[in-house]
Amino acid sequence: MAKITLSSGVLRKGVRSTRAAAVLGQRASLFGVGRRGRAELAALNLKPASTGEDQMTANELKLYHAAASPNSRRVRIFLAEKGLAVPWVPVDLGKGEQHGEAFRAINPRRVVPTLVLEDGTAIGEVLAIWRYLEEAYPTPPLLGSTPKDKALVTMWERRAELEGFAAVMEGVRNASERLKGRAIAGPYDYDQIPALVERSRLRVKNFYADLDARLSALPFIAGDHFSADDITGLVTADFAAKAMSLPVPDEHKALRRWVEKISSRPSAAV
Repeated sequence: MAKITLSSGVLRKGVRSTRAAAVLGQRASLFGVGRRGRAELAALNLKPASTGEDQMTANELKLYHAAASPNSRRVRIFLAEKGLAVPWVPVDLGKGEQHGEAFRAINPRRVVPTLVLEDGTAIGEVLAIWRYLEEAYPTPPLLGSTPKDKALVTMWERRAELEGFAAVMEGVRNASERLKGRAIAGPYDYDQIPALVERSRLRVKNFYADLDARLSALPFIAGDHFSADDITGLVTADFAAKAMSLPVPDEHKALRRWVEKISSRPSAAV
């Protein structure tokens, strides 16, 4: 396989990553440009993430990601909270690289993020990637440390993803002119359903209200400790604000305080 550009970062606790990219090889036209999904990156209307310093501590792993992909950001924040530096391989969604033959060989579903292990095993889906990283690098725990904590983190993560994150994604992909015929990410084409957009906006507003009530009594979504739930919650709020013009309302004071607190963590900069 031809060498490509890897953006790597030193993701240590308490250290904010910089925006400098480390070029570890000459990029070739590896992925190719497919006809599908050419405008997926631009349609999300998000700013690229920072990349970091050229220093690595987990060279046996490789993360295929897109800078403006909210799901990719969830994994990048998780890595930063773990204090892990992993080589990043950018996939240009705007050019349709996820549909090229090379990336399809890595992930047939044609989505990012994808974590590739030293033996070549490719792990897709955010929760699966998190589970691998949690088992391989258990400190600090982000998916719970006791049976009760693990259950609560799993419960609230599912709620945050289904009721919040998925609602934003549904609204964005069914509204953008650039994503006609690409209402659902992946290998298949699906027509947009405009009626879902307003429902999605209502779902996000209800998610905000529910999360505000939860955070009125607790410092973090799953309880007393920061967890992966807070990652999904923050990425969802940022995603909704930027891609749907739905910031957290002023009346949700607890949620706004929480967003400010989680956003101030160094990991949120990735």
